[in-house]
Amino acid sequence: MENFSKAPSIESIVAATGEANRQVMEELMKQISQPYGLEWADLYKEIAEVAARDGVKWQQMQDKYYGAQIELFQRTLIRAAGEQPPPAAAPVPSDRRFAATEWESYPLFDYVRQSYQLTSDWLLNAIAQLDLKDSTRERLEFFTKQYLDAVSPSNFPATNPEVLKLALETKGENFAAGMRNLLTDLEKGRISMTDESVFEVGHNVAVTKGAVVFECPLFQLIQYQPTTEKISARPLLMVPPCINKFYILDLEPENSLVRFALDQGHQVFIVSWRNIGPSLAQTTWDDYVEEGVMTAIRETAAISKSKQIDALGFCIGGTFLTMAIAVLAARGEEPIATLTLLTTMLEYSDVGEIRVYLDQSFVRAKEKKFAEGGLLSGRDLALTFSSLRANDLIWSYVVNNYLKGQTPEAFNLLFWNSDSTNLPGPMYAWYMRHLYLQNELVQPCALSIGKTPVDLSLVKCPTFVFAARDDHIVPWRTAYESAAYIGGDVRFVLGASGHIAGTINPVSKNKRNHWIGDYLGDPADNWLENAKSVPGSWWTPWAEWLDEHPAKQVLAKKKLGDAQHPPIEEAPGRYVRVRCEEAD
Repeated sequence: MENFSKAPSIESIVAATGEANRQVMEELMKQISQPYGLEWADLYKEIAEVAARDGVKWQQMQDKYYGAQIELFQRTLIRAAGEQPPPAAAPVPSDRRFAATEWESYPLFDYVRQSYQLTSDWLLNAIAQLDLKDSTRERLEFFTKQYLDAVSPSNFPATNPEVLKLALETKGENFAAGMRNLLTDLEKGRISMTDESVFEVGHNVAVTKGAVVFECPLFQLIQYQPTTEKISARPLLMVPPCINKFYILDLEPENSLVRFALDQGHQVFIVSWRNIGPSLAQTTWDDYVEEGVMTAIRETAAISKSKQIDALGFCIGGTFLTMAIAVLAARGEEPIATLTLLTTMLEYSDVGEIRVYLDQSFVRAKEKKFAEGGLLSGRDLALTFSSLRANDLIWSYVVNNYLKGQTPEAFNLLFWNSDSTNLPGPMYAWYMRHLYLQNELVQPCALSIGKTPVDLSLVKCPTFVFAARDDHIVPWRTAYESAAYIGGDVRFVLGASGHIAGTINPVSKNKRNHWIGDYLGDPADNWLENAKSVPGSWWTPWAEWLDEHPAKQVLAKKKLGDAQHPPIEEAPGRYVRVRCEEAD
């Protein structure tokens, strides 16, 4: 490690790997920005214009930056002479990119890290100080962070001491393995986040016993085999998001929300959405609500011979479900006894960091593109969400897979996350326009399904709302504010962690904590200040809440479906096995 020049055979490999990595980065940044019509030059043009109007301030900021870089260089020379001056830019404890001791113990790499950190801090501080519109500042700050994350010295073999040390130890085998990983991922069209060879849908994920008892072009309805002698006569229907696959709720037996509900004595049904292909490229938002959720409600009630059902919606599945209940209420129907919403937005005034991608021009472009139908690639959508946490969900895997030549660990959550689904373009464009951009769902009767206006205050059933405190897709305060528009009694529970890990938090693991308090419609931060922190999973208070709204207990039947709904195939069904590139 002390003398890299003694390994000339590795230098050529480093150069080739570095060039391959640069091309991967350019392609990733292109994929992140192009689907959203983002022009980097236009974004940074405004900085130049604003800086020109306040040249003195801009010059002062530049002088400060150059002074810091000169001081860093001087400290590096002093260190080379055997002294130990304090760092010009101390390591950030939470930044795992530079956590290895090699970054600090070797002066060259310590200089590279500190110079990068000084540059990053200066550029973000400059944006913060310039007189920009809030929306422009937010977008510039976000995409500047994207650029800085991409050009981090940790992402390049010649400036990453961990990678170079590994190259010496393995005689360059890490680069050879990395190139193999890169070629494999290029063939897949995405970065591998987990060892996908370990998992198989229906074999070791999505394995709870059941059967498909109804299907239509948009979804399959799965009924699960009861695990208790007696069950609630009122079934529980789960509506997952149509982004990714339903088995996030049935990963493995020990962290399956489906299995947990079965063990609590519920008869469970779940919607398995179709991975959209060309044949369904004209599917609309109305279709998902009317032909999707309403049909699932009706068929679940018919199979279970129950006038009412319990219903659970996760993320956009919760949005579909709540709209369906409101529309049915407007039509004089009340098929839902209780409603559970998991990380669901109904009110869209604060949608988190995803807002940097969305504006009028973006939505108009999508409406024009999908006016006659079309598909939004599941891979594009997955990359967009990953970009919100780029260091953790993109660049860490670039370094691990391609520079270190390592295979990612097997992790069922990440396997599911990689199993994305296409969306119909018309549905997606409508979603962006009417909910994300115009926030019309919480405006009574501003939207309609068919000819029926949507008024969320008509949702009168008792409702359990769960949010995750570190959720970057559905900010917890937004989920909290959304609950205020529901017409019935609300129980609000806040869990630790993020959108997925916070939701899939099985009781058996006894991990994390959750907060419980009375929902009175107070501001979200006031609620949290007065809420009680309870160790363990939110699944427990949810089960207790369902028990507060009991139904008659009946003996569980061994046969699934009924005469009109004979089992079509065993769970998890064939819809869930279709990959994006296979969808028809």
